[in-house]
Amino acid sequence: MAQRGAKYQPLHDFLRRTGKEAIELSFAELERILGTKLPPSARASKAFWSNRGRGALQARAWMEAGYHVTQVDLDAERVRFERPRLRYAVPAIQRADRWSADMVRALRVRCGLTQAQLADMLGVRQQTVSEWERGAYRPTRARSKHLSLVAEQLGFFRVQGKDELDSDDGTV
Repeated sequence: MAQRGAKYQPLHDFLRRTGKEAIELSFAELERILGTKLPPSARASKAFWSNRGRGALQARAWMEAGYHVTQVDLDAERVRFERPRLRYAVPAIQRADRWSADMVRALRVRCGLTQAQLADMLGVRQQTVSEWERGAYRPTRARSKHLSLVAEQLGFFRVQGKDELDSDDGTV
C-alpha cells in the first residue's frame, strides 16, 4: 500500500505474510490485527467488504495484498479472504510489441506483485503500470522487451521459437 501507517496497513501486511490461498478471520481477530475497532459499517453492511478498486481503503489493503473477500457472515462476524484464481492463456511472445493490458496484469498477478513492485522492477512509475493494465496505452518497444525479460526471469512464460509455434497452438 502506498501510505505506511494507514489504518488498514496492518491487515495488508498480515495477509502478505500468510502465504495462504484462503484465510477466514473473525471481526475480533481483524481488530487485533488492526489494533483498533472496525467501523460500525463493517458490522452493518456487506458493502463494506466489497472488492471495489476505488475509494475504499480497506478493500485496497486486501486487494493489494493479493486477496479478495469471498464470504462475509455479519451474524457470525466472520470474513473469508481468498487469492483470486485467475485463468488466462498467454500467447507465445515472438515480438516485443505484443504485450497487451491483460498480459501485463496477468504477469503482475501471477507473480504476486503489486503495481508499485512491478513498476520498481521496470524502472517506471506505478501509474504507468496502471495505465498499461487499463489499456490506456501499451508499453513501448523497449519496455516490452524489458517486460519479456522480467517475465522469463520470473518463470511466467518461455519465448517460443518459430519451429515451436508451427507445432502447437501458440499458447503457453
